[in-house]
Amino acid sequence: MNLIKFLDEFTTDKMQEPMTSRRAMFGQLGSIGKKAALAAVPFGLATASNKAMAQSSGDVVGVLNLALTLEYLEDEFYAMALDSGVLSSNAKAEAIYQQISKHESQHVDFLTAAIEGAGADPVAKPSFDFTVGGAFDPFNENGAGQATAYAQLLALAQAFEDTGVRAYKGQAANLMGSAGVLTAALQIHSVEARHASEIRRLRGLEGWITGNQRGAGMPEATQAVYNGEDNISQGGVDVTTLGSGSPFTMDAATQAYDEILTRDEAVTIASLFIES
Repeated sequence: MNLIKFLDEFTTDKMQEPMTSRRAMFGQLGSIGKKAALAAVPFGLATASNKAMAQSSGDVVGVLNLALTLEYLEDEFYAMALDSGVLSSNAKAEAIYQQISKHESQHVDFLTAAIEGAGADPVAKPSFDFTVGGAFDPFNENGAGQATAYAQLLALAQAFEDTGVRAYKGQAANLMGSAGVLTAALQIHSVEARHASEIRRLRGLEGWITGNQRGAGMPEATQAVYNGEDNISQGGVDVTTLGSGSPFTMDAATQAYDEILTRDEAVTIASLFIES
């Protein structure tokens, strides 16, 4: 099957087919196996330690539960953003958030079906606090004002999308033995990258990350999302040494590649917004 056509199966309306159809699709992947143990992602360990299990290398269900937790976060964030009214005065931004929200909801359904198709249980949805204890007011619930709330809404969206892109890439190696699941995960990674680019452009930035720069207007607390993006070594080769001129500058080299986030790094970032 043509790879692009296969990937498209996971971004079109086919994602909205009945859950039974998606379960059947994942049942054919075969690589996960019913013997795969549930490895609930250890978010909020202080309040949910009895549910947390360690993720070993190649633990496909653990990878999917990590991804599902990140998708829960994004899904709820975009739904609350649209319900808040903060975007109502910006038709372009509202339309973009509506489309992204549809994707995130589909990703939640998709990953849930994948985990259930493996004979395991999806990790429970956490409770989220997008104010981070009152540090932010992205939905203008505490009187920050529309302009401030809008800026924070975009900044948090950028941080979440950039985290998702790097987290999916960081888990790819653990899916190498499950080709079908790896393909699907990389497709979601691609969709998240498009989200990230679109949000960055809404904020007046370029659609890609340069070095480890988080971009103008991003809170300093989001720097963990961008640490490591200044890497210029790919496959053991310093890519700035492969030629001369603008394609081989430090900026160009870092813009061309997304760097990974490890599971622990992704957990640390997402845990800022998780209550329990």
